[in-house]
Amino acid sequence: MTQQQVARGRVLKWAWVGTFVVGAVLYLLVLAVLTDTGNPNLVPTMILLGALVVPLTFVTFAAGCSERWLIDGPTLGGCLLFGGVVGVVVAGLLEYDAMRRLGTLPMVGVGLIEETAKLLVPAALVIFFGHRYRTSLGTGIIIGVAVGTGFAVLETMGYAFVALLQSNGNVGAAEETLFIRGLLSPAGHAAWTGLTCWGLWRFVTEPTGKHFAVFLGMFALAVALHTTWDGIGGWITYVVVGSISIGLLLYGLRRAQRVDNRVEVS
Repeated sequence: MTQQQVARGRVLKWAWVGTFVVGAVLYLLVLAVLTDTGNPNLVPTMILLGALVVPLTFVTFAAGCSERWLIDGPTLGGCLLFGGVVGVVVAGLLEYDAMRRLGTLPMVGVGLIEETAKLLVPAALVIFFGHRYRTSLGTGIIIGVAVGTGFAVLETMGYAFVALLQSNGNVGAAEETLFIRGLLSPAGHAAWTGLTCWGLWRFVTEPTGKHFAVFLGMFALAVALHTTWDGIGGWITYVVVGSISIGLLLYGLRRAQRVDNRVEVS
């Protein structure tokens, strides 16, 4: 490895710091102007930045933790946007239909629907662009993290907007929602979809019955973590479930790095 490659790897590894600093400065700047002027036109910008800063930082961290960029910019942006929008729309529609028919929807139903909806875009990439993405296990995990992040950002924006309406325009209520949900989102949707895509890409790179069972197991694990998170709630649950989710995801990224390196060498 040349010195230039080493230097580039270090830049990628620590790119998340710059992402966080720039995002946080922009958010605080918008918030300061909004507080000073009371201009309601700035509220959507505040909600967008508040929902985006921490999740985008986490995506950047995950994408560069192997000291090489595992996914190109257009794919990353497309997964964030289309993965989030498709996931939110499909999950919202299915949850609405289920609640209309059943009157209520168990938490396991919410977890099952949302984790399935978030898989639509990764599955489409595998089906239609498999020749491009199928060779790298790490890329699959990052695609899952990006899709889960897009879903979490849109969901957080929705909750912040509702908090703003229910508080009769109290910006502080929206800020609190943005802070809590933004801080927790990497340990939630981003990690769960990353874990599921770890299993999915393990199967599509080596399509065996064993790997398909692993994929189903990872999907079931993501649904279980999601259900526990929503069903029990509270900071103890968030810390325990979040630690498990992040820990497994980081372990998956390390395993994927070793697998990808073996593939390149061979």
